[in-house]
This record gives sequence, C-alpha cells and structure tokens, in this order.
Amino acid sequence: MDQLPATFVKGFHDEESVRKMQYNLLGKTGLRVSKIGFGTAPFSALFGKFEETEGIRAVHLALRKGINYLDTAPFYGQGRSEEVLGKALKVVPRQAYYVATKVGRYEQDYENMFDYSAQKTRESVEKSLKLLGMGYLDLVQIHDVEFASHLSVIWNETLPTLEKMRDEGKLRCIGITGYPLDVLKKGITGAPERFDTVLSYSRYTLIDDSLAEYLPFFEKNNLGIVCAAGHAMGMLTNAGPQSWHPAHEHTKQICWEASEYCKQQGVELGKLAMYHFIQLDGPATFLAGIQTEHLVNINLEAFFSGLTEKERNVLNYLEKSVFPKIEHSNWEGVELQRYWEGINSVEI
Repeated sequence: MDQLPATFVKGFHDEESVRKMQYNLLGKTGLRVSKIGFGTAPFSALFGKFEETEGIRAVHLALRKGINYLDTAPFYGQGRSEEVLGKALKVVPRQAYYVATKVGRYEQDYENMFDYSAQKTRESVEKSLKLLGMGYLDLVQIHDVEFASHLSVIWNETLPTLEKMRDEGKLRCIGITGYPLDVLKKGITGAPERFDTVLSYSRYTLIDDSLAEYLPFFEKNNLGIVCAAGHAMGMLTNAGPQSWHPAHEHTKQICWEASEYCKQQGVELGKLAMYHFIQLDGPATFLAGIQTEHLVNINLEAFFSGLTEKERNVLNYLEKSVFPKIEHSNWEGVELQRYWEGINSVEI
C-alpha cells in the first residue's frame, strides 16, 4: 500500500510489514483497521494454558508488523484478558492501535454470566478503562445480544448508556455482537443508525459460510463488519477444540479427522482456515484469537504469503472429501438452551 495508516509510528513499526498490510475503513467510524485483527480471548484459561509474558510478546510483535486492531472483553478470564492487554500496551504509543472491548457478558456461572443493565454497563466500561490503562476506548461492543431476556433491554438500557459515555468522551464507537445472524439483524433493525459496527463470529469458516448472506444488510446499514473466529473457536486447528466447545459431536469428529490429516501431511489446519477466512469480501477486519508469537506469524503468513502448493493440495482434499460429511455446520441454539436450562435450575 502507498499510504501509511494513521496508526503508523516511525521508529516503532516495521515499516515494510505495515506497507504490506491492508487497511480498510471500519464502516462509518473513520478508523482504518488492519485486515488481520488480534483477538485476546486466549489471554485466559478459555483456550488452555496461557503464559502472560508470551502473550505480551505476541501483542508487541503483531503491532510492530502492522496489526492495529485489538479485541478484548471482560468475559475473557473475568478481566484477565483486559489486564494482560493493558500491561502489553503500557510501552506502546497510544497512536499505534485501536482497542475494542465489550459489555454484557461477564462471569462463567449462569447467575452472573450476563447483565445488560445501564448500571452494570457503566461500571464495566469504567473498569475496562482502568484495566487497559486508557483514557478512552475506540470501540465498545454489546456482547452476545442473543442472551438478553429481550432485545428491548439492549435498546433501552445498554445502548443509551454507551451513547452517554460516548458523549462523555470515554468511548468513540459502539458495536453489537452475537452468534445467531438473524438476532444481529433484529438488534440492528430495532436501533437504526445507532450502531457503528457488527461482529459476527464463526459464521465464515471452512464449514459455515452463512455470514455471506447477511453482508448486504450490514453494508446497507453502513456498519463496519468485524468477521471473527475463522478457526471456529479452535475447532479448525491441529490442536482441536476445547472441551466446552458447543458444536455437535459429529461436527467435532469430522474436524478432528481434518486436523489428523493435516498433521500427517505436516500442515497446520489453522493456517488453511485463516487463509480461507480472509478471502471474503466485505468485512473490514478478520479477527483471530492469538496467544503466542508463533500464531501471530502463522496468521500473518496466511495473508502476506498465501498457501504453498502442498497446503493448497491439502485444503483442496479437505474441501472435497472431508468437510462435506458435516451435517451440522453451526451450533446455533446450543449455548442458548444450555444457558436457560442452567438459569432455570438455579432458580429452582
């Protein structure tokens, strides 16, 4: 690219990498974000063992290489992700990055997992600012809105609180996130022109392309589109999914077959998943959960260099002979059912 982004800081960045990175406007926000985004959900026990020093090094490497969009949330390790990210950013010029966090989803236990109230929303943003060590946040997203008792709570409590805090200068932009695409559409339709961004996760992967159908609606509403979790929350990697993964068992088995084949061929399924993920036209940034420098390099290599002939052959085999066996391409409704069953059992 010819024009360096506003986040470029001479002396901090690897200018050659920054020039190779693609930067896209994030809807109407005015922010030009890197095509590859850095997700910090793995900065917690959610995705297995996490080494803080390694995570901090990964952030620094990613930023120097031109990634300028960082995503976190209070739910990731009950604030651990924000805390570690804050430590990493202490030595980085504030100009060099955009930070997106979330409100609405918090704890692991069902009773305290979700709270979209005005009071909790304000408290959460203030806590995020403190943990991240910042005077303002670039983007605050309402996390997994499908779990609200009714979308009216989002429209009447969470969103107005964020709008007030934006007026106070504590945040710049407001977004919405969720897994069911129809719920995202309803949430946006019920609050026209009030959201700046939409985050959809695990809906454009090697096994599920349903996001593509909704892109025209998101674009028509002038939303910055964040396409997240192209690895299907770890399922499309050689390591495989965590025990809590909500996908159907048969789906996990087929993805495990794919990862075993990749291991036999000496190929990382995660790189193939990342390469496929970033081919979609429309999203401004493609968010991948990262916890090590090794993963930073794999994801950047998928963008900067593409696939080798061997990797292309493996991907071709998987697309023709393995993934078509999947009967359930998504896990919509599974987590919701678990949540409401859990809530009802607590109340009883």
